[in-house]
Amino acid sequence: MALQAGDVFGRYELVSWLGRGGMAETWRAQLVGDAGVTKPVLIKKVLPEYANDEAFISMFISEARISATLSHGNVAQVFDFGRVDGEYFLAMEFVDGQPLHRVLKRALKSDLGALPIPIAVFIAMEMCRGLHYAHTRTDNSGRPLGIVHRDISPDNVLLGYEGQVKIVDFGIAKAQLIRGFKTAPGVVKGKYLFFSPEQARGEDVDARTDVWATGVVLYELLCGKLPVEGPPHVVMMRVGRGEFAAPKVLRPDLPDALNEILLRALAPTRDMRFESSHEFGDALAGFLYSNFPRFSAMTVAHLLRSLFQAELVQGGRKLEVPHSFLEEMSAWRAPPPTRAPRTRSSTEPGKPRSSRIETRPSGSETPAPIQEAPRQRLYPLALATLLGLGASWWLLSNANAPEVQPRPLSARNVPQPVRE
Repeated sequence: MALQAGDVFGRYELVSWLGRGGMAETWRAQLVGDAGVTKPVLIKKVLPEYANDEAFISMFISEARISATLSHGNVAQVFDFGRVDGEYFLAMEFVDGQPLHRVLKRALKSDLGALPIPIAVFIAMEMCRGLHYAHTRTDNSGRPLGIVHRDISPDNVLLGYEGQVKIVDFGIAKAQLIRGFKTAPGVVKGKYLFFSPEQARGEDVDARTDVWATGVVLYELLCGKLPVEGPPHVVMMRVGRGEFAAPKVLRPDLPDALNEILLRALAPTRDMRFESSHEFGDALAGFLYSNFPRFSAMTVAHLLRSLFQAELVQGGRKLEVPHSFLEEMSAWRAPPPTRAPRTRSSTEPGKPRSSRIETRPSGSETPAPIQEAPRQRLYPLALATLLGLGASWWLLSNANAPEVQPRPLSARNVPQPVRE
């Protein structure tokens, strides 16, 4: 018999059904304790048809084992794991908010377009904090656990109505902690659009794969689209070669400093990337607080409350959004100011002229803007313009004069005006 809201599930009472994935479903529930004490949780339950799928159950157990060791403000914590009527489940922290992919989709449908720069940077920075914590976890003997998420995408990031940023689903994370459950060589898992080049090749991965995926998420938040799209074989080939447009090409108002940070995170070669999520997060923090010193998590909260106001009202909730934030939203909706292209001196040694935008990232280099034409090329155009004006003046001044045999007009025989 299918579960329904109000049913008792082990120690928990189901409140509302949230959704169903390929192999599991999620419920909002509450842990009921003595004296009427309750705690909101999210129940993730394996679907009955997969209860006997050993590979999936092993993956599900690995998520429980890994996640149970993690306790960080940017990681959704797992509280409980077990079986009810033969079906495995996880009880984890309930984040009152929305998944990042829904936030981005709602923003794209609004007149905001992509996410505002400071909000996108803050989300990626918080993701880096949570990932670095997971990457550096050790066992009781101080031995690194080698945790790598490997499935970072907007689907696995939750934003709270109070401004929280939480990473979820370490179900396919690789950890030396999990004996007997290791991805076979050449096998890749996760969402291929977020694969790092080494992951796409089926190679062993480390924390820098999560750096790459976080960079892809930030790219999508800022530009409204992924660096590379298409079928798997096309995406993996182009990703491996670094063949994608630099973010500043798609979003011209992007500051050069942020463009360079993002290109470094998306370097095709691991050694050219940030060496850790901590280093990536610090670079984002430096940019954010240098340019937006008063930014806080409440800006994220206000954005969510604005984008999902209808859902909140429908649920009988009214979360305040200050007028000052609405003014900021108006500024974000305004088109970016047009800026003159930067020029590079034609006499600068070792700097060849270029008239195209470089769309392939190379380390942390900023794409070269379109160059202005050198002044020498303007002289013939100016001379031709003067000749044309002179000819027009001559024709008008001689309109009533006796006819003469016209001669070809050249730079030598242009009539000169009579000085008085």
